[in-house]
Amino acid sequence: MEKKPPDDTGPVHVPLGHIVANEKWRGSQLAQEMQGKIKLIFEDGLIPDFYLSNRCCVLYVTEADLVAGNGYRKRLVRVRNSGNLQGIVVVEKTRMSEQYFPALQKFTVLDLGMVLLPVASQMEASCLVIQLVQEQTKEPSKNPLLRKKRALLLSEPSLLRTVQQIPGVGKVKAPLLLQKFPSIQQLSNASIQELEQVVGQAVAKQIHAFFTQPR
Repeated sequence: MEKKPPDDTGPVHVPLGHIVANEKWRGSQLAQEMQGKIKLIFEDGLIPDFYLSNRCCVLYVTEADLVAGNGYRKRLVRVRNSGNLQGIVVVEKTRMSEQYFPALQKFTVLDLGMVLLPVASQMEASCLVIQLVQEQTKEPSKNPLLRKKRALLLSEPSLLRTVQQIPGVGKVKAPLLLQKFPSIQQLSNASIQELEQVVGQAVAKQIHAFFTQPR
């Protein structure tokens, strides 16, 4: 019986197997790709783009949002500061927008501590959102061990892609780093000496600089 507070960043009632979507997505390719696979309920005035459950939402950053500047950041901050929601940021990473991606990545993952999942298109995004909904409903939410496991499942793809983007890391070293440092927080707090044991001195210094250099 929870109702939305005035700022629309609080819990929203989401029926099992449904997604509550921002009205602006009605008729979009993203919504059309999801319909038929999952039931959408459209509502006006939501800050998030999609509610996957009462406490989990997706903030979608389009190619146009990235190219237009930093306007998208206000929405991310409002959800992050609400304290009521787990916000997952899905971003269209295309040829046109990829030059803006590192700034978004740093802001979302390092500054806000939110999960970031890059996609190439709205079609790919629709598949991802449906998978996330299935993860939300697969396991009982009251079991803390299962909740922890589900959180890991949600964050693994984004963590891997994020760590791969750090200068000097790439696809080979990223999984090795995540075995030793399973979260961005742990990786960012690691000393050069600790990083050296996994990737060698040169790359360790690059990683350390990435996290410690002033913004």
